[in-house]
Amino acid sequence: MNAIALNRAAPRKLLRRLPDYLLLLALSLACVYPFLWTLGIAVGDGEQVFDFPPPLWPKDAGWRHFAAVWDAIPLGRFFWNSLWISGLTTLGTLVVSSLAAFPLARLRFRGRQAVFYAIITTLLLPSEINFISNYVTISRLGLDDSRLGVVLPSLAGAFGIYLMKHAFEKIPDEIVDAARMDGAGDWQVFLRICLPLSLPYLATLGIFTLVWSWNVYVWPSVVLKTPELYPLSVGVLYLKGAFATSTRMVAAGAVIAILPVLAVFVFCQRYFMRGMDGAVK
Repeated sequence: MNAIALNRAAPRKLLRRLPDYLLLLALSLACVYPFLWTLGIAVGDGEQVFDFPPPLWPKDAGWRHFAAVWDAIPLGRFFWNSLWISGLTTLGTLVVSSLAAFPLARLRFRGRQAVFYAIITTLLLPSEINFISNYVTISRLGLDDSRLGVVLPSLAGAFGIYLMKHAFEKIPDEIVDAARMDGAGDWQVFLRICLPLSLPYLATLGIFTLVWSWNVYVWPSVVLKTPELYPLSVGVLYLKGAFATSTRMVAAGAVIAILPVLAVFVFCQRYFMRGMDGAVK
């Protein structure tokens, strides 16, 4: 009887969840379609670029535009600059966010909540509002037109501090209290207890930061003036000429810029989902 009841309940459960699945499918198609459309333009070889409805995979597909991008711009140098900037930004963000979140989550001091709310309030402000003050600071430090000047203003973010504070607060107090009874100080608790137990959150923050820093365009274009220092997101615009632009080459450059972070997300998505699940709870 139980087996029969389960067999009858399964279709009903599926029907109840069908609207959710359809909504998720529609959102997935809306997110994936622009990339497929860009890839279709990049591999196409005809003159009709903006056909409607656009074909997802053109009949005259080829890869010559990717080779042309390699010949047109110093792709290797731009890729190395993006790797340098994104890697240092990600590592620095993990360190700064963890160090800032630990006292907010585990130490008790006057004004702790006020400090946290002040940090969270910055999420309401667009990042562009800090460009002038950040650029003046970077210039006075002598770091304008340098990759380090791109990295430093991005290390302390409200989202990273919030996520790591939530991660540290989820650690049971019994574990921390037991460590303190054994003589562990704040640094030992931070390094040996909190960080190892927060690895999914660190992975989530690392993926977010890596994707953002890899794709960011406006701030590097403001700070950097030497083309040899451009990251891939800025260097790809060299494919746009002053009087003529090859749309297919620009699309090929965009695909090349997207593929590395897409691969990172595919291989690290289980850590990302674990961290996001904990953050939502």
